[in-house]
Amino acid sequence: MLVNYEKHSGVYSGYAQLPLLARPLDFLYYLFFTVHLPASLLVDLQWIYPKQFIPSFMSGFLNFYIDLSRDPLIGGLAGVFGDNTHLTWFKTFITLEAIFQIPVFIIGLQGLRKGSRSIYPLLAAYGASSATTTLACLTTVLQTPFVLPGASAKGVVGVTQAQRLLLLSSYVPFFLIPLIMAVDMSMRVAKLVQRGIEVDNEGKWK
Repeated sequence: MLVNYEKHSGVYSGYAQLPLLARPLDFLYYLFFTVHLPASLLVDLQWIYPKQFIPSFMSGFLNFYIDLSRDPLIGGLAGVFGDNTHLTWFKTFITLEAIFQIPVFIIGLQGLRKGSRSIYPLLAAYGASSATTTLACLTTVLQTPFVLPGASAKGVVGVTQAQRLLLLSSYVPFFLIPLIMAVDMSMRVAKLVQRGIEVDNEGKWK
């Protein structure tokens, strides 16, 4: 039944068969995963890696990012601001990123490129999960105290106005795009389910 439905259903079939560049939202998600995958592997997940196996260029890039942005979350995990036991929730999110989001990026890139409709439920789940976790990160950034330029001492959690804007420019897209993805993919799944119900009901009357 499912194979027959996938073969004959017209819901999104024409859209899925278009080239990736002709599918604006799918192309946006593809670019997002393309950027997010290396960012996760090179920066976010360094907290999980054994330190002796982290290449110097990766640790150097992380230090550069923390010095530039004073990110209270990434910097907190790196121990820049002292004790990080209060960031247990963020450690949980990073672990989720490693075991769930990284595979989604890889599967999503392949599925989006091919125009596969079978990835819609997975991307809907990812979008909802990622938007929720990133919202918590956004509120943390917004609540981080201000400090004057040049006054952000080592070990003190605080950002300048420019650093807050830099952090928001980084975190906001990582919240909005997954949110759009969650709504978009949920609507696609709903339409496919509705079409499946209609096909099933039509078959009962034959």
